Amino acid sequence: MFSGAPPHGRRLLLASLLPATRLHTSAFSRGGRHRSDGGNLFTTRILAALATATALALSLSACSGAADAGPGTTGVDAASATSLSAFGDLAALEDAARAEGALNVIALPRDWANYGAVLDAFSEKYPEITITEASPDASSAEEILAADNLAGQDTAPDVFDLGLAVALSSTDRFAPYQVAAWAEIPDALKETSGLYTGDYGGYLAIGYDPDAVPAPTELRDLLGAEYTGKVAINGDPTQAGAAFAAVGLATVQSGSDVSDFQAGIDFFDELNQAGNFVKIDPTSATIASGETPVVFDWDYLNVGYGTSLAGERNWEVVVFPGTGYAGYYNQAVNKDAPNPAAARLWQEFLYSDEGQNLWLAGGARPVRAEAMAAAGTIDAALFAALPAAPAETVVPSEAESAAGAALLGAKWAAAVR
Repeated sequence: MFSGAPPHGRRLLLASLLPATRLHTSAFSRGGRHRSDGGNLFTTRILAALATATALALSLSACSGAADAGPGTTGVDAASATSLSAFGDLAALEDAARAEGALNVIALPRDWANYGAVLDAFSEKYPEITITEASPDASSAEEILAADNLAGQDTAPDVFDLGLAVALSSTDRFAPYQVAAWAEIPDALKETSGLYTGDYGGYLAIGYDPDAVPAPTELRDLLGAEYTGKVAINGDPTQAGAAFAAVGLATVQSGSDVSDFQAGIDFFDELNQAGNFVKIDPTSATIASGETPVVFDWDYLNVGYGTSLAGERNWEVVVFPGTGYAGYYNQAVNKDAPNPAAARLWQEFLYSDEGQNLWLAGGARPVRAEAMAAAGTIDAALFAALPAAPAETVVPSEAESAAGAALLGAKWAAAVR
């Protein structure tokens, strides 16, 4: 799927996970303090970020030449392996990765979708492999820039976690790899050769403190006097994907569609004029202090806020009925990975039952959820605890995302001044 131009304007009927078929291509980017990811905002702001990101280049020191990517102790050229069968079996891949002894990851915030637990579980399973975690708050675009700047060095990233638009524009940097569970990943959520593959996702949701505000049941509830000075979004929608998605959600919840974000901009203009919109990027600290008692964000991040504040603040999460707004993040292997076997072992771990259940523990919806539910390998309690999903979900196409970004660039600042 996604090897050609995407379809446009299609809505998707979903069950308790994200689309199993016909997902539009677009970018789903980290937002706010986590990562101001321009994945779906290819505007001049992102080009500027790319120009300045060389300085970030990332807290990775420029070391000498990269590790040899040729055949290792297993006799397999890991850098050319396109599936587990190239190694023979998982044990052989594990041996090859242990021989390399290192894995370089980048832009993985530990409080994002349970990544801290994912990293720790991999380290516990493979203690012989040292993980270097570089620039956790970098964007998808900055991940690619780091790979370019560090090409040929042993500090280059081995793997990527990307919004879809950055993945689509960067396929020449990826090595195709199809994990063992490839057949259980919906076709609409993977590039056919394995250049990039959807892994975890969620819905744009509302998190709120029930001790501070009444439970909102629809978008326009947030315009009420009970929400004065209390509603925040995760970042600036001209720069941060989660905030962009907040405007997208407001658009579809207002009866419009993602071909024109004007209805979403109008909603936030109205929210601002009512005095309800607070221009503070939400964090666990701002929620704990009461500064941001209502937050638009991905459902798994809102669930994460509640988990981190357990015993300190009550925090509820709601996905509004009607039309929802959803997105996945994608995994890819750097074609020039200094540790190509470890890069592929990381992919196998992420798409294993263990890895997929770790996303679920973070409130995210794993890409193999449907197959795992059928096989009885999903954590049923965690799966049942996910916020209820709408029956209908829209995902903007690339063209729709670009149009939304352009409109926000022209009109957002004036709407919320």
